[in-house]
Amino acid sequence: MTIDPGMGGVNETQSAPDAGTLTPDDERRIEAARASLAERESILVAFSGGVDSAVVAAIAHDVLGDAAVACTAKSETLPSAELEDARRVATEIGIRHKIVNFSELENPDFVENDGDRCYHCRTMRLGRMYETAHELNITTVCDGTNASDPSEGHRPGLQAVEELSVHSPLREHGFEKDAVRRVADWYGLSVADKPSMACLSSRIPTGLAVTEDRLSRVEKAEAALRQWGFSQFRVRDHDGLARIEVASEELSEALDTDFVIAVRQRLTEIGFDHVTLDLHGYQTGSVSPGNESETDSGDGPVVEDVFETSYPSTE
Repeated sequence: MTIDPGMGGVNETQSAPDAGTLTPDDERRIEAARASLAERESILVAFSGGVDSAVVAAIAHDVLGDAAVACTAKSETLPSAELEDARRVATEIGIRHKIVNFSELENPDFVENDGDRCYHCRTMRLGRMYETAHELNITTVCDGTNASDPSEGHRPGLQAVEELSVHSPLREHGFEKDAVRRVADWYGLSVADKPSMACLSSRIPTGLAVTEDRLSRVEKAEAALRQWGFSQFRVRDHDGLARIEVASEELSEALDTDFVIAVRQRLTEIGFDHVTLDLHGYQTGSVSPGNESETDSGDGPVVEDVFETSYPSTE
């Protein structure tokens, strides 16, 4: 038995593209998600264009067609490259796509950048989704929260999802991240292997105000690293000091002398006073409170202020 994308159910005779990538549990979860979404009159998917929201959008479009809409919130914290990805992925799926504008920087609680920044951001972003759903006479708002998310360290944004009663079909039906990627691959989505990409404000250490200038220079710095061929990275902005994190398998490229010279020059032009490379490598949420990094080996906390830290000396 195979499930056919776009058929809205089990198809006994027609094989699905790349159906071998799905496990029996994947197939059962897809059917359960489809059945659940089919009970809704209409759906608006909070759509970043990442793999999680893309899978929700694909399933919703399967069962509801034009009654499903993907909605992307454009703001200062969304890199322009991510917005273009969202447009492209929506086209791949075939779902209606609406882009709405809002600004987190209008909220002083967000700008303050305390430990609940993601809560304030998610509350505003999802609030904008509900406003848009109301304008379009859509009854249900969904997001891409998956079953792995609650266990991944400090995630105050999930509180906003629960408080606003957003429907999270991936979480509800037990889709962990690996399963989400298999389903995305089965649908033929180009983002199946796309690395996670948090909003730009996550690059600014807790307690340092989120400003348009800081967001802009982080976006430009990360665009440069992307152009140079790095795939998993972050540029953290420590009030003018750029701390570059790259995946461990790309660290040797980051230590190349030519790259060191080029990145120092480019990031200085962008507006950073100092440019550094973090030898811990890439770590999710490394400037957030309560962080439990995916790559943390337990060697100690990430340094948050290199100028106020005492280092051992060989003298």
